[in-house]
Amino acid sequence: MFAVEIGAAVLSQSNALQADALDFLGDAANYAVSLGVAGLAITWRARAALVKGSTMAAFGLWVIGSAIWHLLSGSTPEPQTMGTVALVAMLANGSVALMLYRFRIGDANMRSVWICARNDVLGNIAVMIAAAGVFGTGQRWPDTLVAVAMATLALSGAWTINRQAFRELSHA
Repeated sequence: MFAVEIGAAVLSQSNALQADALDFLGDAANYAVSLGVAGLAITWRARAALVKGSTMAAFGLWVIGSAIWHLLSGSTPEPQTMGTVALVAMLANGSVALMLYRFRIGDANMRSVWICARNDVLGNIAVMIAAAGVFGTGQRWPDTLVAVAMATLALSGAWTINRQAFRELSHA
């Protein structure tokens, strides 16, 4: 889905879709790390969660900067592509979120996987709303607004993950 979304983001010139695509790539890496440390001691799982939380924070900060840059210099994105690809991505992410729902309350490592999946579904819905906003207004600002909202969600998730990981490390 990352490849599909990043291609569609480039074609449609959508910052929100690009943010969602990059989030897909980050989540794939996070899932791999989570699986790699799943059977290890809590210290290793908490350290892995810190890496994932820090990555989410960096992603959020990058998206905010990119969204501001696109708002000032970009053209209006193509809303039909945005909406269609976001719908397909939501179906993919929704199936993953359903599988991970039982891990929403657990150690920092497994909770981070759930938070990523939940954020992905919310992000896909937000991109669809941005597509409708761009379609209705003919302007870029709905795309930029959603990209900043997605970045804020990533920063919030990073804060939650890192806070719990630091607690687990201090108790270990």
